Amino acid sequence: MSEDRPLNRDEMVSVLEWYRAAGVDIAVGEEPIDRFAQRAPVRTAPIAMPQTERPPERTADVLPIGGDPTEARNLAASAQTLDELQATLAAYNGCGLKLRATQLVFADGNPEADIMLIGEAPGAEEDRQGKPFVGKSGELLDRMLAAIGLDRTKVYIANTVPWRPPGNRTPSPEELALCLPFLHRQVELVAPKIVLTLGGPAMQTVFDTTNGIIKMRGKWQTVTIGKYSVEALPTLHPAYLLRNPPAKQQAWMDLLSLKMKLEELGLG
Repeated sequence: MSEDRPLNRDEMVSVLEWYRAAGVDIAVGEEPIDRFAQRAPVRTAPIAMPQTERPPERTADVLPIGGDPTEARNLAASAQTLDELQATLAAYNGCGLKLRATQLVFADGNPEADIMLIGEAPGAEEDRQGKPFVGKSGELLDRMLAAIGLDRTKVYIANTVPWRPPGNRTPSPEELALCLPFLHRQVELVAPKIVLTLGGPAMQTVFDTTNGIIKMRGKWQTVTIGKYSVEALPTLHPAYLLRNPPAKQQAWMDLLSLKMKLEELGLG
């Protein structure tokens, strides 16, 4: 057994690097918990019950491991307003992403806007604040919108999944299947005239394609989201632009295309 002593600096850095590699990059509690000091549960033999007694039902606070996409579709379809949809999502326990996220990240902006922006998933800062596109990428998005005369009062912003995936990984196909009915209903309720997708994963989800964002960006298409058809334009994600500043020129061309479409539709 190793000596029970405080870690030195190098050892603490090694532990933090190990946590980061495992996808742990945010603390959700005020005080650390020593899981090794907790006693393991003692296994006991099952208690035989008379045949006339029914086993106790699972309580509401026990969350299932996985959900049923059919249930998600039915729940989403039952929401008649965005407020109802948000409340339904907040109570929904079918998607495992909820178990690891700090809070639901539903939307931001104007629900009556003609333009809807769709990103992939919340990041660490979004998870803390409960709003999509905050932090440095959100600041860049705000500047991008301002460059063509828009701001968050003129757009509505959401993500393909409303909970942060651990370590900012891409949502799995199973997680998307459970979350997409709620996004589809969100689009139907907002009924935007234009959809702008931000980044490759969001583009692949909305456009139902396996093509890469570099091939697809800047090309308008009519897409069907749920039961709603709308003209959509894919562009690069602000976080990608922060890592690759030369790509801002491509994003600027996409923004000019968006501005022209707004003028064409009489929305400018």
